[in-house]
Order: sequence, then structure tokens, then C-alpha cells
Amino acid sequence: MNARPAPLSAQAIEDRLAELPGWSVEDDLLRRSYSFPGHLPAAVMVVHIARIQQELDHHAELTLGYDRLAVAVNTHSAGGRITQLDFDLARRIEEVAPAHGAR
Repeated sequence: MNARPAPLSAQAIEDRLAELPGWSVEDDLLRRSYSFPGHLPAAVMVVHIARIQQELDHHAELTLGYDRLAVAVNTHSAGGRITQLDFDLARRIEEVAPAHGAR
């Protein structure tokens, strides 16, 4: 059985945020909003993120608007705190975002 992920310290979170422009922490959630040139690219990115989440077995809250997508994630098994898993997911999302026209 896998060990529970450990919550990151405030300093560790700050250090990792420096490597992820556009991401922030609010209410114990790692967050980012993207804008797109239209609805279809935003919806396709949701599907792409869903595939990544399935692969990592770690899931974010995704809020899809017409040409916007908001991502919010923390680790439930760590008491709703931010862990390395959240940053791993955020980094993977950042890698695919440009291909969808995300800004």
C-alpha cells in the first residue's frame, strides 16, 4: 500500500510556485486559470487533462466556461493540503497547455 503523501511546507510551496508562472495558492488549493481562442480548444484541454489525471491517479477540480478553464487541486489524502502530487499534475498540465492555445 502506498504511503500518504506529505503536505508541503509553505517554503516548499513557494519554491515550487516560482517554477510555475500563472499558478497560485488560495484556500489551500493550487490554482490556475487559462483562456482559449474559443470553446472547443478549452473543452479538448479538459479531455487531455482527464487523461493525465487518470495516468497519475490524481484529480483536480476543472471548471469549464466558454473560453476559460479553471484548475484547482490539493490532495484529499493529505487532509486537503498541497503535496508534490499537486505540483506534478500542474507541471503536466503546463506541458500540454500551449498545444491547446491556452494563455
